[in-house]
Amino acid sequence: MLAHNLKSFAFAALLASSSSWMLGCEIVKTADLMLVNGKVYTLSWDEPALNGTPAANAPHDSAGWHPDAEAIAVRAGEIIFVGTTADAEKYRGPATEVIDLAGATVIPGLVDSHVHIQELGANLERVNLMGIETESEAVALVRQRAQVIPPGDWVVGWGWDEGAWANRYPTMALLSERVPDHPVFLSGLHGFAVWGNRLAFERAGITATTESPSGGEIVKDRGGNPTGVLINNATQLLESAIPQLTMEQRQNQVVAGLEAMAASGYVAVHEAGAARDLMQAFEALAAQNRLPIRVYAMLRVRDEALCREWLDRGPDMVTEGMLTTRAVKAFYDGALGSRGARLLDDYSDQPGHRGVSGSEYGFDEDLVANMITAGFQVSVHAIGDAGNRETLDFFERVATANPNSLQQRHRIAHAQVLDPADVGRFAELQIIASMQPPHAVEDKTWAEDRLGPVRIRFAYAWRTLRESGAQLVFNSDLAGSDHNIFYGLHAAIPRRDKELEPAGGWYPAESMTAEEALRGYTSWGAYSAFADDRTGVLAPGRWADITVMDVDPLAVVESNPGELLNGSILLTVVGGNIVFQQESEAG
Repeated sequence: MLAHNLKSFAFAALLASSSSWMLGCEIVKTADLMLVNGKVYTLSWDEPALNGTPAANAPHDSAGWHPDAEAIAVRAGEIIFVGTTADAEKYRGPATEVIDLAGATVIPGLVDSHVHIQELGANLERVNLMGIETESEAVALVRQRAQVIPPGDWVVGWGWDEGAWANRYPTMALLSERVPDHPVFLSGLHGFAVWGNRLAFERAGITATTESPSGGEIVKDRGGNPTGVLINNATQLLESAIPQLTMEQRQNQVVAGLEAMAASGYVAVHEAGAARDLMQAFEALAAQNRLPIRVYAMLRVRDEALCREWLDRGPDMVTEGMLTTRAVKAFYDGALGSRGARLLDDYSDQPGHRGVSGSEYGFDEDLVANMITAGFQVSVHAIGDAGNRETLDFFERVATANPNSLQQRHRIAHAQVLDPADVGRFAELQIIASMQPPHAVEDKTWAEDRLGPVRIRFAYAWRTLRESGAQLVFNSDLAGSDHNIFYGLHAAIPRRDKELEPAGGWYPAESMTAEEALRGYTSWGAYSAFADDRTGVLAPGRWADITVMDVDPLAVVESNPGELLNGSILLTVVGGNIVFQQESEAG
């Protein structure tokens, strides 16, 4: 009997050492991590109808939304169980980390499918001009920074709204007077305009004789002298004068940006246009296991040499690593706020002007087509109705020559202003409309001025696109907009800004339901990166990419959608690793 007990004990010890144990005749592998007592929405049910009605098997009834699970068990980076807290207990072992969520909401990990991550990291170090309404306020902030750094060093800032300021662009006069000894570079909120002082323009060699580049404008006064603002492609003239970062500095900015995203609940980002230096930083960080969240990289088409190297190499078709390079990003036209977006008819507030696009704006059609032929997904920035039509025409030409290209999940980034005749073409060509809910509520103060009352009805038209059968995905386009998920959801659902304006929503017919908005940042983001078989849904066998928040985004919308803005992220898990955990009040 003693020998039998000793054998049993030895067998049990063996199972424990291998993180397994017996349940009847079943060998159960214990979990590395368990999340229990939560409100889990797995998103494993069917997609909603095109009008937003939840599927028949969704956890939704006349009383509203209900979580479809309570607990998740994770082992070796994958989910091994989703269900009740009681049933999850069989996966608990002596080394299992168990987190009691106390009723917090659990969703598939958030994905921001259009970011400029180094800019986010860099902006943590820059002068922040977001929300600043006047030139004098901005100059005062720049002067404060200049007073604490050595003369001659660059002062770099960002965030003044080139759309809202388009009718009253600042000049270099006050900036040069108050900050004479430091070159100043101030990027607009969306990156389509920059503002500098006289010393910065001198460092860059921009004078009255400097010609505006194709697709760009050096704003000049009546005497032909630069005023201090550069628009669209001309921004590169000033940006190129800023001293290059070291590789260590670049990597540190990338990591800082990714860590900020982890703290905001995101498990993955899609970098929308990485040139060689940024790709080198990504690759080095991946090799060092320093990427805290997943990165899906789009190569920058304007870095032609880099893209041609990848033409020979081919796209990453395996998505298991923390870095996947399978896409490219191109620009077809400019931005609506700075009147660079290409329109079919004149701007309502600038007769005779229709924006810039195509080769004039640096779109290399042959190179982009070659990247598609090589198997790369392509994301093309297109904002105006003409820009979108011509981009759809391009994809259609490619598909005619290469029908397989329809399976590559190409995107049009922004798809911001559409002609009604082009709406249905997204579904026909299987183009993903990659859109930014915050842009609608941020642009609402001036967008109708640019477009007039008719065209505005087909701008930021999420519902119209979805009902046409188009695949959508939502994102922030950071650092141009706040990437806070609760702001993004609030912008998408009631279509209101952070001040809850307008009360009834801005063109509310284009609003999303709560489920659609949530999928826009989760399962639809996974689909747009070919990772929908590995993430975007909480189910056994999927990556353990999980976001936990203190507000139920499905339930709160039915009672008080404004409460979304008070939400916060509690926990972010990537591949089973906790990459962010909010400190408790006691801690």
